[in-house]
Amino acid sequence: MYETIIALIVRQFQIEEDYVDENTSFADDLGADSMDMVELIAAVEDSLDLEIPDEDVPDICTVRDLCEYVERADF
Repeated sequence: MYETIIALIVRQFQIEEDYVDENTSFADDLGADSMDMVELIAAVEDSLDLEIPDEDVPDICTVRDLCEYVERADF
């Protein structure tokens, strides 16, 4: 799962995989704004066939947060 999410992040932010690890902050390290997060969440939802409610998105700040959220989704 981690590898899939990393691949989505790399594609979405057009960065090298070396720049991303579980501690990477979307805002601080990748400069993501709210629109970037909407696009990333949509890509994750489409790729993994799950839904992340809008109210949960502000709690997803790092790659680890996103991975843990997806694992808890139990899809």
